[in-house]
Amino acid sequence: MSSGSVPRIEGLEHTIVHPGGDNDVPWIAVRSQRNADGSESSVWERWVAFSVEPLYLALYARWDPGMIVRRHGHHSPHTLTVLKGEFSCGDELCGVGTHIELPYGAAFGPFVAGPEGVELYEVMMGDPRSWSDEPEVMQQILAARGVEQLPDPPIELPGGLEDLRAVFSAGADAESD
Repeated sequence: MSSGSVPRIEGLEHTIVHPGGDNDVPWIAVRSQRNADGSESSVWERWVAFSVEPLYLALYARWDPGMIVRRHGHHSPHTLTVLKGEFSCGDELCGVGTHIELPYGAAFGPFVAGPEGVELYEVMMGDPRSWSDEPEVMQQILAARGVEQLPDPPIELPGGLEDLRAVFSAGADAESD
């Protein structure tokens, strides 16, 4: 193989993130709900690799027990693996070791975290921002469980990416009027 075909770029190095280390990444709340009993639950994420050029995101996610996430897709291919606990994806229960591949243009969910919550490892190979699908189904699940979707906690995306989550909240509000 000639050296001209090797994509190596001088000066670029790998990155290692150790939990609790100097370069540890904090957990941030990205979605919240008020449960029927008045308690609050959230989806928490650690963005261990978020690049703008090329665009991709790798993260750990931790969902509190009973957390509900809408049916949605992403603006890129997306994979996830269940590391601990379980959740339902539509009508299918997904436990430890379950791997889900979501091709670009497909949607999955809605999701409901199990009684112990769920922990995931996810990779989005391109623009990680999502789009909503079948919001009326989400409203039916929330109503059936007596759950109120709370405003999304503020997040800062890198590289000037616009946070698109408010679009879904506005759509849900319009439908419930």
